[in-house]
Formats: sequence, C-alpha cells, structure tokens
Amino acid sequence: MGSRPFTIAILAAGMGTRTRRSEPKVLLPLCGRPMLEWVLDAAARLEPDRIVVVLHHGKGAVEAALGERFREFDCLVVDQGEPKGTGHAVSRALDACEERSGGPIEGDLLVLYGDSPLITREALLDLRAALEESLDGNGSTPEASLLTCEPEDPAGLGRILRDDEGWFLGIREEKDCNEEELRIPEVNTGFCCFRIETLKRYLPLLSTKNEQGEYYLTDLFGLMVRDDRIVMPIVTEDPTEVMGVNRLDQLSQARWILQERIHWEHLDRGVLIEDPATTVIEHGVEIGEGTKILPFTVIRKGVRIGRNCEVGPFSHLRVGAVLEEGAEIGNFVEMKKSTLGPGAKAKHLTYLGDATIGGKTNVGAGTITANYDGRAKHRTEIGDGAFIGSGTIIVAPAKVGNGALTGAGALVTRNSEIPEGEVWVGIPARPHRKSGSEAGEGGKA
Repeated sequence: MGSRPFTIAILAAGMGTRTRRSEPKVLLPLCGRPMLEWVLDAAARLEPDRIVVVLHHGKGAVEAALGERFREFDCLVVDQGEPKGTGHAVSRALDACEERSGGPIEGDLLVLYGDSPLITREALLDLRAALEESLDGNGSTPEASLLTCEPEDPAGLGRILRDDEGWFLGIREEKDCNEEELRIPEVNTGFCCFRIETLKRYLPLLSTKNEQGEYYLTDLFGLMVRDDRIVMPIVTEDPTEVMGVNRLDQLSQARWILQERIHWEHLDRGVLIEDPATTVIEHGVEIGEGTKILPFTVIRKGVRIGRNCEVGPFSHLRVGAVLEEGAEIGNFVEMKKSTLGPGAKAKHLTYLGDATIGGKTNVGAGTITANYDGRAKHRTEIGDGAFIGSGTIIVAPAKVGNGALTGAGALVTRNSEIPEGEVWVGIPARPHRKSGSEAGEGGKA
C-alpha cells in the first residue's frame, strides 16, 4: 500500500518477570507457536520493505526458536542492550537499519510489540494509511498516527486528549489525570506509525526525566503537537486486538481469542466443529471440507485431515498425523507421525505412532504401535483392507500386508512381516493354522 518505503520495528526486548517463567516472555506458547511469531506473521503480511526485531533478554533463545522465520522474512535482529524504554528501542532499530543500508533510510516506520499477539493486519493497514490521508485542501497529511481504543476498563492506561474539534492534543498518563480526564474512555495502545524523517528529528529530544528514567516513545506525540505537526489517532473497534500479554492469565485470554479465530476459519471452510468450547485446534492445521470434529478433541500443529473425516470425541492428533479422505478416529485415540489411509478407522483406545495404515483398514480397540525401543523410533506399516484385532500390540519395525488380520490380543514382535491375507494370532503372534475339523479332508491345513 502506498509508494513510500515501509519499515516495521517489533519491540521484543523485555524480560517479562510478571509471567514468573524462565523462558523469554515472547516465546510463551500460544496455539501452537511462540507468541512473537504471531506478531511476526502479522508484520510479514503487510509486505514491508524491511522488518527489524529488537531483542535483549533471552536473545539467544529467541533466535534459536525463530531463526528460520527471521531468515524467511529477512529480518534484521538487533540487541537493544540495556533496555532504556520504547524510544531507545526505536532509536536502536533505526540505527541498525541505516547501518545495514549503508546510509539514511526513508519512508514510514510502524512500531509493533512482541507481546501483543492479537493485532490484526486490518488495524495495521489503517494505522499506516492515516499517514497518506489528505486532511485539507492544501494536501496536509499526518506525520504520525497512533492506535487507540475504548476498553471496558481503562484503568492504568494513558488517556487520549483531544480538542473540541476532535484533533489530537496529547497522551496523559493516568497518574497525572484530573477527575475529568479520568473519565475519558479513549486510551493509548502503544501501536504507532511515523514518517521516518519526522521520527529522526524528534527522537533526540526525548528525555529520561520521568519515574522510570526511560525514553518514552509516546512523549514524541506531545513534542510534535507543540510544533503544530499533525498526529492522527485511529480508534480500533475491537479492544482485544491490542491487548498485551504481561501475565499468564492474559496469555490464557489471548489463547481463547486466537482459538476462536482459528475455529472460525475452519468453520467457514465447511468443517463442522460440534463444540468449539471443548475443542483445541492449533495454528498450522489443515482440515478438509465436510469433516466433523467431535467434542474434547485436541489437534496440534502440523496435522493434516482430509475431506469427510471424523475425529473424536476425546482424540489427540499430534504433529505429523495425517487422515486421508473419509478416515475416522474416535474415543481416546492418539496419533503422532502416522497416516490413516482413505476410509480407514481407529475408533477406540488406540495409540498410533510412526505408522502408515492403508485404506479401508480397521484398527481394533486397544491397539498399540510400540514405536520406541528406548533409543530410537521405528515405523509400522499396515496395508490396505487389513483388520487389526482388539488389543493387538505391534512392536516396530513391523509390517502387516494387505488384507491381513491379527487376532484379539496378538503380540506382533519386532521385525515381523505378516504376508498379504494371512491371519496371525497369539503371543508372540504366529500364522493361524486351522484344526482338522476346520480344514476338512483328513485334517490337512
């Protein structure tokens, strides 16, 4: 959007002590991905000229977790050093961008936060578009914009001050508000966008003469208004999208909101989720049209489910689980790195790990593919149209041929290969031999 160059700075250097967790706050898990990755994804969807991520606490851990995504989007990663406020972080981001570019950069700078994972592409587009909006016949445009909202409870947040005509005057921190200002419903969210030439002019004017002894980015707006420069507040209608995560209860709230968004995406594609309130579907899950998801089901990232499948209730699909068209899994079935072929079923009390199961195969209740020998994982291969009897344990590596059958309670030992169409039973499982009365003609099998 627009012809001006466009840079995004993601501020993610904070320690996050209020979470009482050892990992960096921006790496807290949220619907199958680190919290910072949600922000990074929102930034990348805007297709900026560059993305710069400002880190400090836990920088090594963040780069280890998200290094691949940083490389994918050609992110510039900057160490803020001792954090001295949001103004200091933005200044470090600008310096790093110009160092990489070998000279001054131009255009606009949009500021995001690594602990605000609910921000939407639409809100950010509005924030940037404000800098290109002509406000009078002379073509005057804002030199900065900021995202505001009207939450149910504005306690603790800076109030937006406007004049009688609605023009922005400044931000008043709550502790400095009088009684009338405390009744203002509109508050600052922290998200903002600047013309870079204006930003570079005013950043050196910031002061640490405040309670925290830090350089506050929000102080820039007052300095700009003082010089009759236009700052445009953009009100978001959804206060949840600007919510920051500082405590684990807020992380839980963010998960509920993101989970609802994920559910809506699948519902809109023709996936029937019978009870969204008891269904967990993480980011990065593919589900085909016509599939039905029953209650108390957990579907982790990296799962692919085809069309017209049925999953649940009380099922757990982990990374690498694949259900092909028409496949079904049911009560207390867990799958990981396994494929259930077209029309195959595993309906009760079953673990399928590192297994490939052919089409139309029936996996009986209580079946286990024992894939781990204490040192390494091994695969189980089950062909098309097989019948795995209830309580069967298959010790991998092992193969079961097309149309083969195992009896109830069979123990298929390591390196076994059941040929096509054969019946194996017992502990350890062996080919079933018919009795004389079963075989006829003199008892020959």
